[in-house]
This record gives sequence, structure tokens and C-alpha cells, in this order.
Amino acid sequence: MYRIIQQDGNAKSGEFETVHGTIQTPVFMNVGTAAAIKGAVSTVDLNNIGTQVQLSNTYHLHVRTGDDVIKKLGGLHKFMVWDKPILTDSGGFQVFSLAKLRKIQEEGVHFSSHIDGRKIFMGPEESMQIQSNLASTIAMAFDECPPHPAEKSYIRDSVDRTSRWLIRCKKEMDRLNSLPDTINKKQMLFGINQGGTYEDIRIEHAKVISDMDLDGYAIGGLAVGESHDEMYRIIEETAPYLPINKPVYLMGVGTPANILEAVDRGVDFFDCVYPSRNGRHGHAYTSLGKMNLLNAKYELDDKPIEEGCACPACQTYSRAYIRHLLKAKEMLGMRLLVLHNLYFYNHMMEEIREAIRNKRYKQYKNQKLEGLMHYNDK
Repeated sequence: MYRIIQQDGNAKSGEFETVHGTIQTPVFMNVGTAAAIKGAVSTVDLNNIGTQVQLSNTYHLHVRTGDDVIKKLGGLHKFMVWDKPILTDSGGFQVFSLAKLRKIQEEGVHFSSHIDGRKIFMGPEESMQIQSNLASTIAMAFDECPPHPAEKSYIRDSVDRTSRWLIRCKKEMDRLNSLPDTINKKQMLFGINQGGTYEDIRIEHAKVISDMDLDGYAIGGLAVGESHDEMYRIIEETAPYLPINKPVYLMGVGTPANILEAVDRGVDFFDCVYPSRNGRHGHAYTSLGKMNLLNAKYELDDKPIEEGCACPACQTYSRAYIRHLLKAKEMLGMRLLVLHNLYFYNHMMEEIREAIRNKRYKQYKNQKLEGLMHYNDK
């Protein structure tokens, strides 16, 4: 299922076999919250820019259009016309992000929909049922992402509940995968490590969930307000206690520098809204740092976003033209920048895999980080 091809220090590169194809790791998962990448990017585009995995949001698809509707239409792959792996998050992050609209109890979480205010209940079983209806390749266990900062006693109670929820998730997924009308009977389950910035709770929880022999493991609850140094410290302390023969997924992270540092600490999977969100706001990622194409200095700049880049935007259009589109509020400007940014992330992951497999990752990481610091437009 998961095979390490090469290790270089703590960095590792491997292959993860799924029912929807083999994933080369480390990998960046492009975030399509509502079964689409924001910025008018299609699944045809995603194939063309080297995307391996697409990530969708359980909660958002449940409240609109409805996972029952998607199941009737043949599942998420058929619905969005994508034949490669899809990971669905569990809805647990919405427990964190919709704090004013929810109440957490042992059985699960009572929500008010952010769309129309209707009452929703989601627990481990409901999350697994929704994700089974979506028929994603990888389902995430239902957890609570505790706020930062939080008292140690709160974090400990929250993590203990997340462990109990994980047991229920595993039992329900086993049941669902055995049903005759389940679309993807080989749906995988990843558990999520929590514990805030408390090393001892993180390590203890990693040991508990490792014993459950899941398909993969995520480190959650980071990039929620702690410093980058704190995040790197927690990854460094936690990752060694997760199974070496299973992929490790750092949820919701991050910048190119974050990814480079986390790979060096043993992480395989990443996802983040940065490339698409920043693209829609005029920011382009390059090997020399981040550019803001809305800046006046690009008004007469006829160069591509990045010299030598093979993305659709750089192959055809100039910085000046894309800046014009953004200023004129033409959707094409956003689309081109999102395509460029996603291509940049996917291409960087290819470089990372190659560097690890050639056992020169430290050298590559240091050179890449140095390059990224050349300029960062505001």
C-alpha cells in the first residue's frame, strides 16, 4: 500500500497505492473545497499541471449540494470528472472554524449551517457516512481541532475524545465498506494526531492511534496561530512516533518554506489554500519569492511571471497583461495566477521527490529556501 523508495535523513519519498491510482510522495494536494478549485480551474487543467490528488470538504459538500445527491450521481469522482485520488476531510476542522455556531458533546457536534442557519449534527458515524457517500479515495477521521492557545487540561480532554471518536470512525467505515450499495468499498481511513503545542500529549496520542493500524496518519491542529518554529518543533517531536510504513499528512500547511521544512522532518502529504487564494488576490509564487502583480512596477513588464516556467500562464502571457486583467477585474487574471501557483507547487514537489531519491535533499532545501528569500512583494 505504502512503500518507501528512498530516505535521505528524515525526508522520505515513496509510493502510495490506492484504488484510484498510485501517489508519488511527497505530494501536495490541490484544495477543491466544493469539488472545484476556486479560480475557474477545471479537472482538465489539474491534469495538465501535474496534479496527483484533489482534496474536497466533507462539511461544505454536505450542506451544499448534499452528499446524498452526489452519491446518486455516482460519487465525487464521476460528479467532478476526476479519475485520480481524492481525499475528503472529515468536517472536524469546521468544529474549530465555526466555533460560534457549534456545541461539542461526546456523541458529536451540533452545528448551525453557515449558509442558512439550519441545525446539523455530525459525529464520527455521520462523518464516515457522508464521506462514504462521496466515495473519496481517502477519508479523514472525525476529530476536534482545539484552539490555540488552550489550557493543557482542555487539550488533553479534547485529544482523549478524538481517540474515542477514531475508534467509532474505524468501526463505521468497516461497516460501510461491507455494504452492497457502497460506491468505493476500498475507501481508506487516516487518523489525526492532535495535542496543540504540548509535546507530551502529541507523543502519547501518536502512540495510541498508531496501534490502530490505519491506512495513514495526519498531524492536525497546526498552522492555527502558533509560530513556524513551534510548528516545526511539534512535527519533529511527533513524526517519529507515527508508523514509518504509513504516510504522514500535515494538514493545512502551507507556504513553500513550510513544506520544505516539514518534508525534512518526515512528512509525505500536504494541502493548503494558499496557492489558489493568493492567486485570486494577485500574488504569484516563484522560485525567487512571492510577487504581487498588482504593484505598479509590473505595468510595463512584458516578461512571464517566471522565466522558464512551463505553466499555461507563463507559456503565453506577460506580467503586464495579467496585471491588466486583475485591475480590470477580469476572471481570466485570477484563473491564470491560480494555474501558475498550483503548477509551481506541483513542480516543487516533483523537485523534492527527485532530490530525496538522489539523496541530495538538504542541499536542494537550502538552495530553494535561499532563492525564495530574494523578494517578497507586499
